[in-house]
Amino acid sequence: MRLAVVLLLTLLAPLATAVAQQAVRIKGDGGTPDTRYDLPGTIYRPATTAPAPAIALFHGCGGVGVNLTRMAELLKSWGYVALLVDSFSSRGLRDLCGWSKWPTPADTEKRALDIDAAGLWLNAQNFVKPSQLAFMGYSYGGGVGLFRTLSSKTDSRLPSGWRAAVLVYPDCDQADGIGARLRPRLPTLVAMAELDDWTPVARCRSLFDRVVADRDLLDVKVYPGAHHSFDALGLPVRYFEGAGNSSKPNRCCGAHYGAHEPTWKAFVADVKVFLEKYLLVAR
Repeated sequence: MRLAVVLLLTLLAPLATAVAQQAVRIKGDGGTPDTRYDLPGTIYRPATTAPAPAIALFHGCGGVGVNLTRMAELLKSWGYVALLVDSFSSRGLRDLCGWSKWPTPADTEKRALDIDAAGLWLNAQNFVKPSQLAFMGYSYGGGVGLFRTLSSKTDSRLPSGWRAAVLVYPDCDQADGIGARLRPRLPTLVAMAELDDWTPVARCRSLFDRVVADRDLLDVKVYPGAHHSFDALGLPVRYFEGAGNSSKPNRCCGAHYGAHEPTWKAFVADVKVFLEKYLLVAR
């Protein structure tokens, strides 16, 4: 499927040697209501005039949060272009974390097209190194990313520039209905928390047990002592009683989440090594 991508850039600050953040619109039309796009985003560009590899970031059920903006700034400091995609606001959505609003696998399949739109948009930019792209998905967004990397339905839509994926405490149930025999389409780093009771490690391992080809493309990390949202620095672990939780009967209810700084540091180191392996940054 081809998505016609049109760029509309609104500058938030003057463009100097070190490029400031920019608000962007990612527009596309794949010919059906589900594939017409007008997604807001924010672009973070490194202090270089040369084209650079790019990473698109996709948020979880609560929308764009500080953890993603922190990651985007970090990626920029490493020399990457970072595109932070807002999949909710143009659809009139705000927070889907409650049990009555928790996204379904059908919602996930539709949202996976956001990844296509972002990839095509990035490949069209003169400040992005062609075909040197990765995407990161968090929690629910990580489940969308899993669908994107594991489903054969996405084969004809894969932009040639995707080189790798990073999925952070992903909701593996979002990809559960894909099939009995799975194969990753991209090198994929999966970062999970040992104590996660919102997107549990066991559910992901059950999914990965169905991978029958190219299993070496999966790099699975399980960080000890950590809960969901281990990268929410400064937030003590707490219990969200009303959380939609697809690992529980009827997706209800409750889960722990909160920061674990040792895991954050280990995760950052692992992501840096992984991206350097699959994307080329000009030195």
